[in-house]
Amino acid sequence: MTDTSSFSPRGSTADVEEGLGFAPKFDADGLVTAVVTDVKSGDVLMVAHMNAEALRKTVKSGEAWFYSRSRQKLWKKGESSGHLQRVVELRTDCDQDALWLKVEQDGPGACHTGRRSCFYRAVPLGQKGALKLEFRDAEKTFDPVATYGKK
Repeated sequence: MTDTSSFSPRGSTADVEEGLGFAPKFDADGLVTAVVTDVKSGDVLMVAHMNAEALRKTVKSGEAWFYSRSRQKLWKKGESSGHLQRVVELRTDCDQDALWLKVEQDGPGACHTGRRSCFYRAVPLGQKGALKLEFRDAEKTFDPVATYGKK
């Protein structure tokens, strides 16, 4: 089945900011930033990027798809781990250059390091000298080696 969904053309600032047309603004690499949160807790689970194909697949399937900048390929969240993300709501910001996915996270975590969230370290504020990250909510919820089969 061919995907016939399309994005709206980017019109005036008023059209983009106040209109109903979905006109995502992809960057020079053809990507848009996607922030993913847990629909129940509101916790930020991860940040990734989507190209037009990943965004269309997400809209069509209701499951999160992304584009890997390092691997230069499309990927479905959970295709290796089984930890799928079902999209409950997809929002765009005012100028449509960022996306917010509210998801139901299958499995114990979203991070490839074995944690629930990719945001498990904090940058201390107001300190001088070399900054050292502090672990926060950093317990591993699954074994990444067992899940992904690699270190």
